Formats: sequence, C-alpha cells, structure tokens
Amino acid sequence: MAITVKRKPVFFYPDSKRVIARPFIPGDGDRITSIVKKVVELDDESVRMVLNQVLREFSKRHRNITRVFESNFVNIHEILQAADFKTNHLSKERKLLIGAYFSKEYSIESAAFFNPSMVEDPYQGNLREGELRIVVSFRATGEGHLSSIVFRSGVLDSNNELTFEPAGPMVDVPEAVKRHVYEKESFVRKLHEIGVYEDVVEPVMNRLGDTFIFGELQASIEAELHESKVSRTRREKIETINWVASSHYEITFSMDTAISERVIFPISYAESNGIEDARFVRFTSEEGKVNYYATYTAFNGYTILPKLLETEDFYHFKVLPLHGPQAKHKGMALFPRKINGKYAMLGRSDGINNYIMFSDSLHIWTDAKIIQEPGYPWEFVQVGNCGSPLETDEGWIVIIHGVGPMRQYSLGMTLLDHDDPTKVIGHLREPLITSNDKEREGYVPNVVYSCGSLIHNGEIVIPYGIADSATTFASISLDEIIDELKKGR
Repeated sequence: MAITVKRKPVFFYPDSKRVIARPFIPGDGDRITSIVKKVVELDDESVRMVLNQVLREFSKRHRNITRVFESNFVNIHEILQAADFKTNHLSKERKLLIGAYFSKEYSIESAAFFNPSMVEDPYQGNLREGELRIVVSFRATGEGHLSSIVFRSGVLDSNNELTFEPAGPMVDVPEAVKRHVYEKESFVRKLHEIGVYEDVVEPVMNRLGDTFIFGELQASIEAELHESKVSRTRREKIETINWVASSHYEITFSMDTAISERVIFPISYAESNGIEDARFVRFTSEEGKVNYYATYTAFNGYTILPKLLETEDFYHFKVLPLHGPQAKHKGMALFPRKINGKYAMLGRSDGINNYIMFSDSLHIWTDAKIIQEPGYPWEFVQVGNCGSPLETDEGWIVIIHGVGPMRQYSLGMTLLDHDDPTKVIGHLREPLITSNDKEREGYVPNVVYSCGSLIHNGEIVIPYGIADSATTFASISLDEIIDELKKGR
C-alpha cells in the first residue's frame, strides 16, 4: 500500500541578502599595522568623512554597526601592542574607522538553506482553534561552506497548512558571550576520550583548582608552553585542550530581535568550520518543566565534536560538548522525555547502523546498543535518524534516512516499543519520501534529509532539506503510517 504524502507548496531557498558583520584580518601583523598607520595619518576631517560614508552605507544593513567596529578594533589591539604601536591617544571616531577596515559582511545563507528541525514555539498565544505556532531551525551555509543555525517562525493551521512570518530586515549575532566555569574532573575525562593523554593533561591541570574559568586555563597553558621545550606534536596536543575549553559558552540575543534575525554563528575553534544539522527537541522533565535542546555537530575542518544547545526562550542559549565514548559521532537525537528514569538518545556510533543510548546524565554517554541495521535495498549503505523520536500511543516513531544506490538519500520510518525503545516493532519496507524531479537537483543531488518533525492534528509534519540546498515540507496521516508500520513487524 502506498502511503499518501502531501507535499506542501512552501519552499525556503538560499538568500544572499542575509548578511552579518564579521571580523576581517587581511594579513599578518605587518600588514595590519600598515593599514592602521594609514588611518592614523589621515587628518580629522578625512576621518569623519570616510567614517560617515561607511555608516551611511552600512548602518541600514546592520543593527548597531558601530558596536561591531569597536569590537573589531579590540580584536587587533594585541597585534598593535606587539608592534609597539600606541593607540591610547586615538579618538573614538578614528578607532571606529580602524575597526571598519577590519570588518566585512558575510552572507550566511548564500549557498544553502537546508536540514530543518521543527518544534512547538514556547509562545502559543493569539491563535485560532486547531493552530500551532512553530519554530523551524535551519542549517544555513555561506561562503566556504561555513554553516550556522538560523530560525523562522510560522503557524500550522487546523489543516496543517503552513504560513511563515516574513524574515526580519536584519540578521544579528548574540550581543553577549559568556564563558563557562569548568569542572576539572569532567573536563579531563573529555580530553582522555578524544586522545589527549595524561602526560600532556596533568602538567596543565595541576595548576588549576577543582573548578576554573577560561582565562585561568589559558594562563596555565601558556606557562606550560614556556616552562619546557615543547615538540610540535606535544604543542598540538596542548592546543587541543584549548579547543575543548572554547566549546563551552553561553550566548544571549537582544530582546528586540525577531527570531528570524538571530543566527548562532560559529564562535569557538571547535566549530570554526561550521555548526551542522541541529536536531531540536522540546524536552519535558519529570517535574513538567519544558526546555529546548538541540544536538549538533561542531566541525573545525579536521575533527567533529558533538555538542548540545539548551534554551528556554530562544534568546539565551547554553552550549556544551557532549562527553563519553559514544559522544564522538554525528547524528545524535535526544528523546523528548526520560525513559524509565534515564535520558535516552539515538545515535549512529559506527556510521552505518542505528543505536540507542541511556544515561543518568544529559551530557555523558558511555554505552550504546544497536537497534537497527540496513535491511532493505534503499538503505543498504547506511541508516540513521532524522531527528528526535515522536511519542504516540502505539510507540515511538523515528523518521530515519537510508542511503541506497547512487548515494540516494531517502526518508523512512521505524516504530520503537513505547516502554522499551530498544525493541523495533515496525519498519517501513519502502522509503516514505524520495526526491522527485523538482527536488533532486542541487549542491548534493538526490538527497532528502530532515533533523526533526512533529505531530499535529492527526498528521506527522516533516520539514526536509532537498539536495543539500533548500527546504520544503510534507505531511502524512498518523493513523495511516501506524497501520503501515505494524505490517513491517
């Protein structure tokens, strides 16, 4: 029996007009100093004229662009100090102009807008009967294939038709970044998990207390590098300690930003080459408290690091790496509540099969059990989850992806036992969604992929990326899919 898939006439495409202001470093210290000297040599009237021209051109494109210029002037301050270049005497206008020369626009959505995840909005006021306000996250990709997380707000009506609010006129990065207070024991454990061994870790950690902050760690690392002759390999291992430390932070967006104007852009070195495939879930604690979590993959160009976002309101986010032997892989997806008193997570520990994990801690994942191997031709290469499980009376529905001939990605479904989700009690024999002629062409052809769906008004609503380029939506009857899953026991 063919399952009825209702594709929605809603598409999100890359948009090169969505830009943020970022630091721009055009070369080494000598070149930076040379540029600054040219600005310093300008007379006051020329400084005002050039700065005013920059502000006229860019202040309408960015919220508080002078804040960016101030920050980017501070970014080069250490380089100027090392060159014995004095800046105390410079006027505020001249510092802002210098900062402008070390700033640039970056188009965050110019290349791709894909791999969406959908959750219920924390605010559900001002709606008609049968409507649900939603937040959809996307993986936005720009120049250099650098990925970030962006959002759109929309409403599902009583027929599960979608309408979205227009995107805000500006895009904004967080206005506040707060570093983390680290616990030595768990921090050292993570270093060992990723292969930084005791002979490197111990000298650095011995200078620190049971808890420490980022600056204290930096000082200890600098002391270690200066106190002993350090080989290149050992230096790289010591720098890895910094890499892990910079993965802990908190970010806060201005309250006057619309959700479509907030972008979670790579901040730490661990994610310097992108934030990939956030899987958001609305998590309800045993006490009834609601938090939103998202697992995602940080990539620095060489190594991945699974991480966890936490928020209550989509304004303030905590960001932490996930720990444990099973927290080394892409595609982790958290269940929306505890199972038998434990947190539960799906993953793909070996890159091929679907696994399930349980833990007393949200941040530590040590053991995994395989629950599904590729069984049908459309998934022979690999299977993996496409977001957090959806709870129904019949069990946990997991939307999966399978990879088949010609590296074609398709979406399917698996049903897990409600009380014991280690048991697969249903599985679609055929794919649910495969790219059609309108969806197959793009940056990576023949790929459909999702990072999180939801159930509303008797249907499963699925946002999905097409060809690693754009995003669209579909819905299916919950009763119809349950009946079909039961046939696949």
